[in-house]
Amino acid sequence: MKNFFQFEQLGTNYRREFIGGLTTFLSMAYILVVNPITLSLQSVPDLPDSMRMDYGAVFVATALAAALGSLIMGLIAKYPIGLAPGMGLNAFFAYTVILTMGIPWQTALTGVLMSGLIFILLTVTGLREKIINAIPAELKFAVGAGIGLFITFVGFQNAGIIVNNDATLVGLGDLTDGNVLLAIFGIFITVILMTKGVKGGIFIGMVVTAVVGMIFSLVNVPTQVVDAVPSLEPTFGAALSPLLNSPSDIFTVQMLVVILTFLFVDFFDTAGTLVAVANQAGLMKENKLPRAGKALFADSAATVVGAVLGTSTTTSYVESTAGVAAGARSGFASVVTAGFFLLSLLFFPLLEVITAPVTAPALIIVGALMVSSLGKIEWAKFEIAVPAFLTIVTMPLTYSIATGIAIGFIFYPITMIMKGRVKEIHPIMYFLFVIFVCYFIFLI
Repeated sequence: MKNFFQFEQLGTNYRREFIGGLTTFLSMAYILVVNPITLSLQSVPDLPDSMRMDYGAVFVATALAAALGSLIMGLIAKYPIGLAPGMGLNAFFAYTVILTMGIPWQTALTGVLMSGLIFILLTVTGLREKIINAIPAELKFAVGAGIGLFITFVGFQNAGIIVNNDATLVGLGDLTDGNVLLAIFGIFITVILMTKGVKGGIFIGMVVTAVVGMIFSLVNVPTQVVDAVPSLEPTFGAALSPLLNSPSDIFTVQMLVVILTFLFVDFFDTAGTLVAVANQAGLMKENKLPRAGKALFADSAATVVGAVLGTSTTTSYVESTAGVAAGARSGFASVVTAGFFLLSLLFFPLLEVITAPVTAPALIIVGALMVSSLGKIEWAKFEIAVPAFLTIVTMPLTYSIATGIAIGFIFYPITMIMKGRVKEIHPIMYFLFVIFVCYFIFLI
């Protein structure tokens, strides 16, 4: 096994890989709680049950998708990268596709499945490089930052810190409310832990917040720790149902926008994560990423598996850099991470203590981490600044990631043409321009 994972060449050992894999798991573990809450739309009252995904089934799908994705990454690509359903993409799935567009969650899962299959096709055929090069770097950075702001806004909303205001649309919530105070406490604790560089700071912050919530009777005390694994039946295979029973619901302009959004965000988020982790681990060779095709295949295969199990897009986690910082250098660390996700299936009863105020700090802090890409945008160039700014600001303001991407991709060709930089616009951008204009004309 040492030879398979190239321990000697990478200067690592079982102990370092185990600690690195455990650290990556602890840094990602919050998704086991946040994803079921997000996809079941627990923060949205008065919804019909048909719009909500089953909480227990999503938990199992999340853990299995993370375990299988991390295992594939470790064994095939041999990178110390953990995978799980992605933050931002799950918010888009729940709040935009289901809640705003009114698309059934089963059909939304089909969209995830199709985006994963397209991702596999692009990876196998080598078209991924062409697409990456077609999208300007500034818009890639803007999309990441916009999703970060959107996630943060959702976190503040779930915590009750930001509430509806008839006069100004939004306003400050009741800061004397116990649950709001618990969320604020969680934010402070998580910020302190992350600032101090504590491994798994987001996860530990959630645990501390939950314990304090139990002490002050704001969170229910769990009656047991270990229990039988919840049934996967409510979500397993649901992604295949629309393809078999109502294919006309899939092949629409609206679903095309959804599928492209899933594909776009996962595609570039994965590429960025691979480069970040490989750089930190010293795995880059002559500014090139070894086994990049295998890594992207692992990511796309995990998305397909996750969709069939019943969860939103599974993607590579930048939190894996925490594991690398702890010593991980090989795919064995990802295998360790996968093992811990499988083990977590037994601890479903503990999720009873994870309420919206407990998860809100995680959403807010993850959002803060995602907006770091703002510094890479050339704000001094107006033709770049406008589409980037509109992409970022319209995501939270319209409560739609898709709308933010659409507006940015419409304005980019316009500003570039007016600036006389026509030759810098890739033909694919014109295609996307037409798609998103049709989106606003026919769907909004």
